[in-house]
Amino acid sequence: MESTASGCFPRYSWLDFLFAVVGVCTFLFDIGSDVWLAKEFYQHGEFFWFAALLGFMLVSSAVVQMFSWFWIQYDSQLDNYDFQTAGRRVVLFGSPKRVKLTCFLHICQLGFLLRHISAIWLGFCVWWRGEKGSEYAVYLTHDLSMLRLIETFCESAPQLSLMIYIMLHNNEARTIQYVSMIASTTSIAWMVVDYHRSLRSFLPDKSKQGWLSSAFYFLWNLLLIAPRVVTVALFTSVLPRYIAAHFLCLWLAFVLWAWLQDTNFMDTPAGEWLYRATIGLIWYFSWFNVAEGKTRGRSIIYHFFALTDIGVLLFSWWWLRDPETTQSYSLFILFLVPLSYVLGLLVKTLYYCSCHPTLWQPVGSRKVPGDTPDGAVALVQADSSAPEVVNKRMAKHVSNFYSTRTLPKTETNG
Repeated sequence: MESTASGCFPRYSWLDFLFAVVGVCTFLFDIGSDVWLAKEFYQHGEFFWFAALLGFMLVSSAVVQMFSWFWIQYDSQLDNYDFQTAGRRVVLFGSPKRVKLTCFLHICQLGFLLRHISAIWLGFCVWWRGEKGSEYAVYLTHDLSMLRLIETFCESAPQLSLMIYIMLHNNEARTIQYVSMIASTTSIAWMVVDYHRSLRSFLPDKSKQGWLSSAFYFLWNLLLIAPRVVTVALFTSVLPRYIAAHFLCLWLAFVLWAWLQDTNFMDTPAGEWLYRATIGLIWYFSWFNVAEGKTRGRSIIYHFFALTDIGVLLFSWWWLRDPETTQSYSLFILFLVPLSYVLGLLVKTLYYCSCHPTLWQPVGSRKVPGDTPDGAVALVQADSSAPEVVNKRMAKHVSNFYSTRTLPKTETNG
């Protein structure tokens, strides 16, 4: 996203339009592949796997649709903002005249797809035709980034664990299954990077995340998420009846932790509890900052707990595994899984010490002190020249990831 002339707000670019097109194609491909896999399970009489896969799909879709609908309700006050795109007033598709149709589409699980199509159409009008509405196009892009992240951890991550478990349960796997597993893990890590880049593009006074920084950010997320997904599958392969209890105990603890951090991302109590429940699911697989302030301590606590839990799950699998059927890969997994997580932590530390975007920004051009891991100093400040439409949800997460600290007025003015 490029900055406006005033440098106060990102402007919609051809790259944003490309990502919107790729996003809807990926969304449709993901649905198609899930339906195809579910059909394969059903045709082969594997009704348990069919039901599990279908359950992940339905729960993930329902959660994403609820977030999308809540946000439409919250954004209803923006309906009077005139973008004058294509000679007509462009408003949120949650406007009073369209609210029934929009509600019906969300009930039919089509609200997320509607957002993708709206982003593509408005992006085409803004970028290709050169019409007004850049602020709203960026607004939609930010929301889609968050919704894709939610979908990733509600569906892709647990579904990947299920796929690995099926491979272990059947004690056989084809090359395409290995390729699919690697591709899914890579996709999850990339979605985290995409969301982080979307966060940084929202900040008017932060240096952009370059390719080197993005590569390191992607790598450490890949190294941290992959062993978590694998150990869940390994534990399930030896104690399938206990994985639900393990998940529920950790999920409830994570939801309680989110509540204790007094999150206020949504605008209603019901929406906030939905957000906390989703954060609990995300934390089951990966760290995600949800509160302002320096969060290095919270991050250390989380990673120490996650590493301990991975060790417990891995030891349980090693102790209860079948030595004959796991002989070919047991030692490899026992060594690689903890090594991957430790390497991920090292790469994360290296990222913040050497490759963080602020470190590449000329000292004289910085408007605020350099930021630190997940508790960075930043200013999300109002500007009289900023556009009227600001994505408050993204601004809230920006203040969480780059926590605001009060500075003297002379410093905040640059």
